[in-house]
Formats: sequence, C-alpha cells, structure tokens
Amino acid sequence: MSGTFAIVGLGTMGRNLALNIEEHGFPVVVWNLETEWTDAFLRDHPNAKFTGAKTLESLVASLDRPRRIMMMIPAGKPVDEMLAKLEPLLEAGDIVIDGGNSYFPDTRRREAVLRERQLNFVGCGVSGGEEGARFGPSIMPGGSDAAWTRIKDVLEAISAKTDAGPCVTHVGPDGAGHFVKMVHNGIEYGDMQIIAEVYDVLHRGLGLSTPDAGDVFGAWNKGMLESFLVELTAQVCRIVDPQTKQPLVDVIQDKAGQKGTGKWTAQVALDLAVAIPTIAAAIDARVLSSMKDERVAAGRRYGSIDALPAFTGREREAWVSDLHDALQGARICSYAQGMALIAAGSREYGWNVNLAEMARIWKGGCIIRARLLDPVRAAFTQNPSLPNLLVDPAIASDMERAANGWRRVVAAAATAGIPVPALSASLSYFDSYRTARLPQNLTQAQRDAFGAHKYERVERPGFVHSDWTP
Repeated sequence: MSGTFAIVGLGTMGRNLALNIEEHGFPVVVWNLETEWTDAFLRDHPNAKFTGAKTLESLVASLDRPRRIMMMIPAGKPVDEMLAKLEPLLEAGDIVIDGGNSYFPDTRRREAVLRERQLNFVGCGVSGGEEGARFGPSIMPGGSDAAWTRIKDVLEAISAKTDAGPCVTHVGPDGAGHFVKMVHNGIEYGDMQIIAEVYDVLHRGLGLSTPDAGDVFGAWNKGMLESFLVELTAQVCRIVDPQTKQPLVDVIQDKAGQKGTGKWTAQVALDLAVAIPTIAAAIDARVLSSMKDERVAAGRRYGSIDALPAFTGREREAWVSDLHDALQGARICSYAQGMALIAAGSREYGWNVNLAEMARIWKGGCIIRARLLDPVRAAFTQNPSLPNLLVDPAIASDMERAANGWRRVVAAAATAGIPVPALSASLSYFDSYRTARLPQNLTQAQRDAFGAHKYERVERPGFVHSDWTP
C-alpha cells in the first residue's frame, strides 16, 4: 500500500499526528530511527492505513508524488542531519515539512537551500501539545505558495475547528511559520507567568487554599477570561497528591524550565526594537525560579525585613475582582506585544503576515486559545495596519475598565513583598505606551553630555550637540 503522507519521528507529537492524519483518510507512511518503535506502533494499530518504513529509501519509495514528508524530530542539528539524508532521495516538487520548534533563521536557510534543488521546505509551527496533535492542533505553516497548495488538504483536515474555520493558514514565505510559532510561545510564557502571579496573590495575599484558588479560576473561565490556560489552572489546582493527600500543586518544586523559544522571542525583539516587557519578565521569572538554593539563602539573609500588611481593609471579593481585572489587562498587553513583534518581523522579512488570521487560527487547538482572540481578530480585521492592539477602541475600553483594579493589585503586592514582575511590567508597558512625554529627554541629555551622541530639540528637526560643562 502506498501512502499519501509520511511522518518521520514517532515521539509523542509525531505518533499522535500520524494517528490524526490516518483517521482523516490519508494513508500514512511512518519511520523512526529506532525501528522497534515503528514495529510497536504498527502492532498497536493493526487495522489502520499505516505503512512502516525501516529505511528512508523505503519511506520515499512508498509515497505518492509529490512526496509529503513531515519531520517531528528535535530542532537544531537533527533536522540538518535528516535533511542531508533525505535530500538525495527526493525529486523536484517534493515537500519536506519541519513540524518542530526550529529557530526561524535556520528555517529560512534550509528553505533557500532546498529551493535551489527545486524541493519545497515548510517550517510549520504546531501548537496544542499531545492532545492537540491527536485531535486537532493549531498549525502555522510557512513556505512557498506551491507547497501550501499541496499540503493544505491534510493540514486543514487535521487542524482544530472553530466557528471561524480550521485553525491553520498559510502564514507566509520561508521562516514565517516558525517565527509566528516562536512568538506564540512567547505570549504563552507571558500568560502563564501572569496566571502564576495571580495565583500567588490569591494564595499568599488573600490566604486562599490552592483548591479555593482553583475555584476562582474556574469561575473566571466562564467570563471574559475564558481560555485554555485559565481552565487548565482551575483543573490542576483541584488535583490531590495521592501520596501526601495535599494539593498536588503544593508539593511541586518551584523551579520552571524553558526550551528556548521564549529566549529566542526576547532576543529577536531586541534585534527588531520591539518592547515585550511582559514576555521578558516571564523569562526572567523562570530563570530566577531555577536559582532555588540562592533564593533560600537570600530569604534567610533578609528574613528580618517584614512585608507590610496590604490585602486588608477590603472584602476578599473586592480583591478577587481586582485580580480579575489585573489578569485581563496584563493578558491584553502580552498579546499586544506578541502581535507587535509579528508585525515587525513581517516588515523586516517581507512576509506580509495577516495578524487577523493569526488570531483566528489561535482560537482553537493551541495553548493560548482564549476568548480574547475574538476582539483581537476584530481589531486587526477592521484595521490591518493597526500600530498596536492597545489603540483599538474596543480593546482600549477593556483596558480602561481594568486599570484601577490592576493598579491596586500591583501596589498591594509590592507592599506585601509578593513579586508580580509580569503584572507590573505589563502595567508599566501600558502606562508608557499611553504617555505623551517620557523622561528619555533626560536620557538623551546624559548621552550627549558624556558621549556627544547628540539629541533632537522639540521645536525643530535635526540632531544637535551642546556643551554641558557647568
């Protein structure tokens, strides 16, 4: 039996994507470096339309033309090594898809090299984790128009579906898909950190148990904060550890890791001169969390510093309402920063990414799916050249409603000694963006005074230098 699509790599994501594709009527050829994995996969699914390939040569020979091969393997060197093995076996018009979290400059390089050989290379972001891969992810393919035309039927079939359609679109040329997936993950970092900080305030500031905090998130998930991550937070806060009978969240070490996409987002934002303080704060928070021994020692050193009582004098329900607003305002800032970075990358590399489409395909399947994406999509549909999400009238109304409670939360948390880096960075971003005159006039004066870097005057164009000697 010949196949119409191939999956290279039968790890968690590859295995579940293969099942998803086959379930939608496409015979699939599967290959894995460890051939016993392939054998086990075929044994587990004896009546499905799978063909197992023991070699890459047999995989290529088993596929209909043009061949469509999706790699679900670790990013970096393994992708280049696999391409070096596949490339001599392929023919003009064949398509290789990289479904991992590859760094977009690598994708641009690989696409250019394969294009010279008349081969198509697609850098394809896939979001949704194990469940998404199996039942419908959000998919972000980049590459040529010709490649998209030939893989569209499969990707649309297996993607998540919402009232706005399948959660997949052609993002743009070469590395556009992996760039958007990178920023998607950056927004995810920001959103997760904001939620963690709100949980911390509920827990330490208001004295709620972890299950009670979960109930708050569960109630919020029925309104404008509805999202996968808020729903997930409510769920995990209610799980009990079978060993200690304590909430499972409470017995987890407070050290968070990262796989690189968040770091890339921050680095690229610096290169493109785009401010992403919410996302940067989330990355810093994970780095600080990893310094467990240092934090414990520092806590002993500064144990004499007493935080001031802050979450008193008001009903708990009032603080919960303010935390709701803080989460909403900060989340909007995280999405605004991500969209601004995608727009900047699109301009820099000539991708012509449709921001409204990005909001549409994130509505289902992916980790950052949220009710907020409806007004985000509406904002960029009405004005595709919107300079920042914060200036959309509907979004601005939401921010105005959230601002007062958000400020109270950040101020009280600072008074209580509870760190809220992403909530406060988001608030500073919002306040900076809406401030007509910032203090960087002094920064420019300092630069000119110590380095003759020149500055611009307010009443006329052009750069000038002054003598700052008293």
